Amino acid sequence: MQYNHFLHKDRPVDDVPASVKIFLLLALMLQLLWHSLQEPVVAKAEDLAPPLSTRTYVMSSLGEPIAVSKFLNLWLQAFDNQPGASISFHQLNYPRLTQWLDTILELDPEGHYPMLVAARVYGSIQDPVKQRIMTEYIFYKFNEDPNKYWRWLAHAIITAKHEIKDNDLALKYAHALAEKATGKNVPYWAKDMKIIVLEDMGEVEAAKILVGALIDSGEISDPYELNFLTNKIATLEEKMLKK
Repeated sequence: MQYNHFLHKDRPVDDVPASVKIFLLLALMLQLLWHSLQEPVVAKAEDLAPPLSTRTYVMSSLGEPIAVSKFLNLWLQAFDNQPGASISFHQLNYPRLTQWLDTILELDPEGHYPMLVAARVYGSIQDPVKQRIMTEYIFYKFNEDPNKYWRWLAHAIITAKHEIKDNDLALKYAHALAEKATGKNVPYWAKDMKIIVLEDMGEVEAAKILVGALIDSGEISDPYELNFLTNKIATLEEKMLKK
């Protein structure tokens, strides 16, 4: 027991050779000098690099594409807030951003999160040029699968009309929504957004003709939609009388 106690007893500092003390002191001084000569670190936001191929992400995730898509969702949304640096969405490379959104959708085709952030996060900044990039991206994806992505195009119509203030762009999207989103899951208010856009543009006569054509076609069986269109006809006629 005494032998073990002796082994574990700390040696006094005086027992350390002078040469070792000098070496440690010099090492400390050199380390302090090295740090003092370094340039101060300036936080810089890295440029958004292009995404890797979808195949690369699938292989790196050991065949779990949905898991890696969720990780990339979080990583992309946090990209504007990097360690030591914070950048606004205005500074992001939006064409490059759409490449990332596309890659994430390819990894998880059933997911809607990339479309959500395109419409409500990146598409909501006060920058008409970049908002237009996002709405055109949504329009592009809508054309791939109208009955799946109709709600995001409806959002793009509102953005185009009220934020970008481009009625022609809003009408282009609304026309596509009415013509291509024909699934039973698409509500009548989305299909009839073209009427609202025409009315707001002052094209009351055109809107009235469109409503009348929809009613006369006999294709509308939903009583709520028929009631909406009938009331809209009355509203449009009232506006025409006032003019």
